[in-house]
Amino acid sequence: MNKIKLHWQILISMGLGVIIGFIFQITCHGNPEGIVYTFVTSLGVIFVRLLKMVIIPLIFSSIVTGVSGIGGGKSLGRMGIKTFLYYLTTSLFAIIIGLTLTNMIQPGNGVNLGMQESFDHSKLQTPGSPADILIRMIPLNPFNAAASGDMLGIIFFAIFLGIGITRIDSKHSEVLRNFFNSLFEVMMNITQIVIKLAPLGVLGLITKAVATSGFGLFAAVGKYMLTIAGGLSIHFFIVLPLLFFFFTGINPRKHFSAMSSALATAFATSSSNATLPVTMRSVEKNAGVSNKVTSFVLPMGATINMDGTALYECAGVLFISQVLGIDLSISSQFTVVITALLASIGAAGIPSAGLVMIFIVTQAVGFQDADVAIIVGTMLAVDRPLDMMRTMVNIFSDSIGASIIAHSEGETLYKG
Repeated sequence: MNKIKLHWQILISMGLGVIIGFIFQITCHGNPEGIVYTFVTSLGVIFVRLLKMVIIPLIFSSIVTGVSGIGGGKSLGRMGIKTFLYYLTTSLFAIIIGLTLTNMIQPGNGVNLGMQESFDHSKLQTPGSPADILIRMIPLNPFNAAASGDMLGIIFFAIFLGIGITRIDSKHSEVLRNFFNSLFEVMMNITQIVIKLAPLGVLGLITKAVATSGFGLFAAVGKYMLTIAGGLSIHFFIVLPLLFFFFTGINPRKHFSAMSSALATAFATSSSNATLPVTMRSVEKNAGVSNKVTSFVLPMGATINMDGTALYECAGVLFISQVLGIDLSISSQFTVVITALLASIGAAGIPSAGLVMIFIVTQAVGFQDADVAIIVGTMLAVDRPLDMMRTMVNIFSDSIGASIIAHSEGETLYKG
């Protein structure tokens, strides 16, 4: 089984889960039970718990590492401001696309998993105003925020800590950066181990979904998949090329051609980090961006600029709310936007990292993990091709950002 690529393992597990779940549904008439059923479905529960286990240390170390890696002095000056403004702008564009498409298409409407009646609407957090969300982001006690799973507070403190590290004496900042870099590497390794268990998790989650709800869910997942793919395509083929042309005046086809090898690597690996060396080489050698800009913009982008992931998380949470029969208010959707933006900053550049982060966004609006686990498990079954597309969008956005910033710094692109 280890010789089979992970996405094929997940698809095989999904198929087995459908078969096993269908058998349980027929034999148990939609009310499955027994030792075998409990064992198989427990695999899904364990997988979700493992994902939740890595969330806080992964997102905290990722954000601190990315922000503190900018450096101090001039590095936090003009180029730093340009970089953050670009990342913020493109991520918000991606989120708005995901929000708009999911509200228009509503891929989760009409899907009955038997959870709508049991969902406690009183648990849904409904902040009174956008100001309440911003206030709630600032934790009174960062340690308590970590212990209670207050993700907005954790993300805010991680960003602040990363900035603080860049402003202290290099003797001390180097020690802290090395510590958080090491912690981040360990957490990425642990996350990769957990993701390798995805086939077993999908088997358990899909078995439970089919055994209790039949095949009605999969038609909606197909609609959801098309919604996500459509949003990613709009951002990849329209929004990013238009931004590139607007700020540089260069035909975007040149940039597509320059980034072809990096895009192919991103599509194959589904990892922004694994693609980073190819991205840097393509931007420098093919687009003509200086090493000064690429070494500053791209590594940070591989950590904190995740347009595709932000779009996926935002649309995914709305899809989950539609499946649960919840009509999220404007204020709750604003919470989703803010949290998706911040969570995408903390998403590690490894395969299926967005799946880990989607629990952060669901928790921000009050969804309980038990309510969303089956839905997320089914989303995972079709996640591989979407993850490949997300990674392409992520690294393409990084490369365009590097080119735009280089052009604004007076560099000549595509010198030939």
